[in-house]
Amino acid sequence: MSELRADRSGPHRVAFDKNKKIILKTRNTCGICGLPVDKSLKYPHPLSPVIDHVIPVNKNGHPSAIENLQLAHWQCNRQKSDKLFTDERTGTTKVVGNRNLPQTIDWSRYKS
Repeated sequence: MSELRADRSGPHRVAFDKNKKIILKTRNTCGICGLPVDKSLKYPHPLSPVIDHVIPVNKNGHPSAIENLQLAHWQCNRQKSDKLFTDERTGTTKVVGNRNLPQTIDWSRYKS
């Protein structure tokens, strides 16, 4: 049996669910592409709303802190996967992950 991530079980689950409700009530745009999110769409629609970890959990991102969560489209979240954004202060672009970046979004300029 595979081990569940911290935001899917244990003490972080309650905090994640609480913060998810807050984000769904207060935010309307995708944190990845910047376009509006239609909250009436349901999975498996590619533009359905999901909660994305700005810093992925497997890259030591906090599993339930609201500062590490953002509203996103399902397809944007899937394309971002476990990649990190460019740090504007240092100007370094760091592609993290084992998938090729999609060509439809300029991922070198991705911001949180």
